[in-house]
Amino acid sequence: MTVWDDLVGQEPAVAVLQKAVSGASAVVRGESGAAVVGMTHAWLITGPPGSGRSNAGRAFAAALQCHQDGCGECKDCQTVLTGAHPDVSLIRTELLSIRVSEIRELVRRAAMSPTQGRWQVMVIEDADRLTEQAADALLKSIEEPAPRTVWVLCAPTVEDVVPTIRSRCRLLVLRTPPVNAVAQMLVAKLGIDADLAGFAARAAQGHIGRARALARDEEVRARRSKVLEVPFALRDLGACLKAAQQLVEAAKEEAKASAEKVDEKERAALEQALGVGTKGAKPREANAALKELEDQQKARAKRWERDVLDRSLVDLMALYRDVLVLQTKAGTELINAELTRQIEALGARTTPESTVRRLGAITACREAIETNVAPLLALEAMTIGLFEG
Repeated sequence: MTVWDDLVGQEPAVAVLQKAVSGASAVVRGESGAAVVGMTHAWLITGPPGSGRSNAGRAFAAALQCHQDGCGECKDCQTVLTGAHPDVSLIRTELLSIRVSEIRELVRRAAMSPTQGRWQVMVIEDADRLTEQAADALLKSIEEPAPRTVWVLCAPTVEDVVPTIRSRCRLLVLRTPPVNAVAQMLVAKLGIDADLAGFAARAAQGHIGRARALARDEEVRARRSKVLEVPFALRDLGACLKAAQQLVEAAKEEAKASAEKVDEKERAALEQALGVGTKGAKPREANAALKELEDQQKARAKRWERDVLDRSLVDLMALYRDVLVLQTKAGTELINAELTRQIEALGARTTPESTVRRLGAITACREAIETNVAPLLALEAMTIGLFEG
């Protein structure tokens, strides 16, 4: 076992990071010329959703601290991977953006020397969510880092990071993991049946976290099946509006269920920290702190709802992609092979040109939701486009 084991299908990227770690170890040992072997102070790791950007950032941080360059077994590796290492800061957000106050605190820590480890490593898992002010606050620290500080930024694409930041980072691009590699991982690590693992890997389209959920949770598979019923139910305008409403309601319910699991724990922990419910006067700042927590939880629920909707739209795009594959006789493996008969029937009623228009309608819906168009309006426009396309 090493820290790189969770980077499924990313052998080229792992080789780059391992070379950098070797260079970093040489720097620590004080070897001359060590800096030329691939190590640099700022990295930007990009890749499609589910490719393992965050895993790569954590694995790199662990390997930098490890005296064996990422053995996966030592205390340094384990504490980094669990988020407990004092010299590794893992920053991610469940909100819509990373605030400037969070980055200023990170910059302050980055200026310090390592307390126990070999490097001070700052991993920002959602660098695409930096506000403009947060990016400005980060820039100087990346331009003029402390001697033993390494920045690792993660984002879907290089264009998602402001030019002033990305131009100062070394770019590492992850690929979409091959379906076979994901399936093998599900069988080897989770003991999933080979047929179910193959289905989950195909349906997840290279998204490792999604593949795990599909393989392990029957409810997740059932929700996906419900989404894939939409194209076959669009018989008139009323059916289009109903389908859009059902997609929104399903996303809200799923996001609410996820939020309820963490909201109560967060509120209870904050109330305990503030002394709410204990004897004596309630702290003056308690109401303000609780209100701020509620606002953050609402923002997080909104993001989770968007994420659920986007996942549903990706599944719909995969279905129409399969239709187009059959219509054009491309010979490529179907993502939804279990629905081959239904996909053949859908393709027989339309043309490749109309399928391309339907794919465009889904893409437009994803973009509209990303730019804060009301989800119901965006989905109504999409389902009508699917019906008329």
